[in-house]
Amino acid sequence: GIIQGGIYAKLRKESVEGLKDIGFDGYAIGGLAVGEEPKTMFEVLEATLPRLPVNRPRYLMGVGKPDQIVDAVIRGVDMFDCVLPTRSGRTGQAFTRNGPINIRNSQFKEDSQPIDPQCGCRSCIKYSRAYIHHLVKAREILGVMILTNHNVTFYQNIISDLREAIIVGKSESWRSSFMSQYYSGLNG
Repeated sequence: GIIQGGIYAKLRKESVEGLKDIGFDGYAIGGLAVGEEPKTMFEVLEATLPRLPVNRPRYLMGVGKPDQIVDAVIRGVDMFDCVLPTRSGRTGQAFTRNGPINIRNSQFKEDSQPIDPQCGCRSCIKYSRAYIHHLVKAREILGVMILTNHNVTFYQNIISDLREAIIVGKSESWRSSFMSQYYSGLNG
């Protein structure tokens, strides 16, 4: 069942109760990630998630950025779908542990580092930022393929790392460390 209600807690509550009365194998939280501020999205999640059965999957539709996914998992979301890793790759953006980078920028023209020095994906092992910069600027399809491969792997890695942190009871400290490093690149 897909929970609707916009940013209104009362409407979300009514939607949840109606869907629970029907009974579903899982519950999707829809109607978010459509332009509202992240703070508002998380307020809606905090008002909605506690009302959902704990023994059913919780799916947040259309989200999102790596930091948003981490914060949603911490709040109890289990699944996501998002075009961002592939769309970003097609436009020259790569996600890294130090925040996103735009490989089109001239600062990468002679950068011999991998996309993300902390990543061990094939794209990071095999190609430098300078080479990918060249490919993207020359509109070679290989450039966007390399970035897309990296971005999808990046998302898989952060979810895998977060899953491990949850299992060992260190999700909050993992989140804090991840966010500190991720935001350092956004602000630097």
